[in-house]
Amino acid sequence: MTQIDFAELATLIRCNSHSKNKVGIDEHGEQMIALLAPLGFAMTRYQRENIGDHLLFHTPKRAGKKILLLGHLDTVFPPNTFTEFKQDDDWVYGPGVCDMKGGNFVALNALRNLKAEFGPLYNIDFLLVSDEETGSDDSKYLTAKLAKDYDACLVFEAAGKDHEVVIGRKGIATFDIEIIGKAAHAGNHYADGIDANYALANMLTEMTALTDLKKGSTVNVGKISGGLSTNTISPKANMMVEARFKTLKEQQRLLKGIENICFAMEITGVQINVNGGLQRGVMSPDALQQQLLDEIAMILDEPLKTEQRGGVSDANVISAAGVPTLDGFGPYGDGDHTIHERALKSSFELRIKQVTQILSAWCYQSDSEESKQDALEV
Repeated sequence: MTQIDFAELATLIRCNSHSKNKVGIDEHGEQMIALLAPLGFAMTRYQRENIGDHLLFHTPKRAGKKILLLGHLDTVFPPNTFTEFKQDDDWVYGPGVCDMKGGNFVALNALRNLKAEFGPLYNIDFLLVSDEETGSDDSKYLTAKLAKDYDACLVFEAAGKDHEVVIGRKGIATFDIEIIGKAAHAGNHYADGIDANYALANMLTEMTALTDLKKGSTVNVGKISGGLSTNTISPKANMMVEARFKTLKEQQRLLKGIENICFAMEITGVQINVNGGLQRGVMSPDALQQQLLDEIAMILDEPLKTEQRGGVSDANVISAAGVPTLDGFGPYGDGDHTIHERALKSSFELRIKQVTQILSAWCYQSDSEESKQDALEV
């Protein structure tokens, strides 16, 4: 097994790769290119003008299971906010140590183990996108398009506290809704106006009523604005809405419900302009995913613990594209998205060992069986 070099991780952590820092993300991408090239990966760069480039590292293909490893290059921390790496006996600290430069580091070291043991890598690709923390608004289309080439995907977001992998994530839809009414003097011409604020209030109530906590579905009108003055019928209002859901059926219900509310409100005379929609589809446990878990349990001689989370990741995108997906193969950590972010050192060791075993079995087991057969024939 490759010795874990946390000094190497420190170099990655200290390179600021905030989602809006294209220069920093591309610099971090170059770091990853330098580390993965010696393992024999070819690389396709998906250049972007305003965000960091997305990078696909790929190996030759032959018969057998085709695996995608999935991570992201960006973090939530702007330059000069949270930049330092430190460590003690048990933990490493810094921006991205668990979300998710630490996860990418797990994948890197597992791949090094495979290279050391088996030689040339094949059937394993590694996709690193640059905009996950801002919703993958650009990369999700690329990820979904590439998905058809793979039989399974492992995502390297942080592990659960007991090293659970993630088998389900809520889907998310976001909307920016503009409501246009008609201004009028509230004293002299009240009946001539069309009140955008009143329409917003009714829509807020109806959208919130779509929430069904027993089914894990929520609709939150998180921000509202509207109106000009107390003596003017409001000509314009705005609401920002987020919906989350655990099942495809609930995803469809909420999206249709929000659409119907907007349509019904237009009948009253206001104009509704809607921007947004489905951001990431729901990731639900299914039979193909369970098959992966069963295979892994045999490989590791014990089942992985599992959990479902309300937060989203790019696992939603690849799962919604029909690829059996498991998330949470990074190290365990906490404090992510805060200046207290940290990851457990021993968790790196465990995850690297597990991922090495899994990929060895999936991509090299047939080689081992052929070698055994050749030895018997001799």
